[in-house]
Amino acid sequence: MTLFEELKFRGFVNQCTDEIALIKTIKKKSINLYIGFDCTAESLHVGSLIQIMIMRLFQKYGHTPIVLIGKGTTRIGDPSGKDATRKMLTEKEIDENANNLKKVFNKFLTFKSNDNKAIYRDNSKWLNKLNYVDFLRDFGKHFTINKMLSFDSVKLRLDREQSLSFVEFNYMIFQAYDFYELFIRDKCILQIGGSDQWGNIINGVELIRRTKSKNSFGLTTPLLTNANGEKMGKTADGAVWLDEKLLSSYDYWQFWRNVDDRDVLKFIKLFTDIDISKIKEFENSKSIDINKLKSLLADEATTLLHGKENAKKAKEAANKIFSHKSISDDLPTLTLKHSDFNKKIFIYELIVKVGFSKSKSESRKLIRGNGVKKNRILVKDEMTVVLEEEIIKNKELLISVGKKKHFRIILK
Repeated sequence: MTLFEELKFRGFVNQCTDEIALIKTIKKKSINLYIGFDCTAESLHVGSLIQIMIMRLFQKYGHTPIVLIGKGTTRIGDPSGKDATRKMLTEKEIDENANNLKKVFNKFLTFKSNDNKAIYRDNSKWLNKLNYVDFLRDFGKHFTINKMLSFDSVKLRLDREQSLSFVEFNYMIFQAYDFYELFIRDKCILQIGGSDQWGNIINGVELIRRTKSKNSFGLTTPLLTNANGEKMGKTADGAVWLDEKLLSSYDYWQFWRNVDDRDVLKFIKLFTDIDISKIKEFENSKSIDINKLKSLLADEATTLLHGKENAKKAKEAANKIFSHKSISDDLPTLTLKHSDFNKKIFIYELIVKVGFSKSKSESRKLIRGNGVKKNRILVKDEMTVVLEEEIIKNKELLISVGKKKHFRIILK
């Protein structure tokens, strides 16, 4: 199977500027490709995982992925898919976010030893040095307002009569210039992005053609939704982060284990390295055990991000909770001090503290709805407190929120 055949089989291809020419090119030689990631948050969430996995697949076939860290464009803000202007971040916040993003990429891509080792680039290196008058004179002439207004990132905001700042309006020009710079610096000929980036990517391809009379390519991945049509990356409980400081390996494993039955094979294709022949066996099987497949998806996806040992621990922790055998050390843990008990500690407060509820009122509502248990016993009173003696007696305390979310409390 060729790279493009595998890309299509796994579901990575949405649009391509010239699919036939790109297929011919990647059959002849190894290429450099890039995807840009702005530093707008302290971590990426699972909605960005499809972009990381497609780079991983290109690298597997001998091509070189360039991870463009958008420290420059983060200062502007991409309007694509947004209803309002992004919050402007400080330079310190941008730098911290950029460093955190690299920790994720380092787990999925090889940046050392290989002939096609992945490359980091930072677009602030060139964007911050631009002379605005010179830039407009040399590059602004290649962009028409008419065309820029037709792109979804602009058009949708204007159609809804939502404000679009001039700063954001410039974003697509700077993204096109990024492609131009990487074409010059790294001989990069392919930009990949989500479906909402199509207009921005076309601008880059056109800019290279107009200024260098050379061909380059653009490829987009599908908008990733689950079986209910909801956008991947966020759940009712918040974002599914790719940073263990924001979401534990246990919760990450549980996220994949609890996906809709209809999504399992789709997500196995996109988010695991499971061999295609094995996936085809799953597809053709008439007696498939969907729960085993879900567990396999959770194991493989968690292994890629958190490592095999953490994936194993997460699975064992889930099995212990399910079987009522014991409490696992690998559950999300809240540590209390003896001095904390100088005042009453309400369970609803701890649920918020561990991140299983957004507010105290929401947490109390969960208790009133019979959604919370303490040591597997239903909590009936929303004003129930945790006593120091309870933890000392059992060495730990298990709090369950719904059927799938659990954390333990220990005493230090």
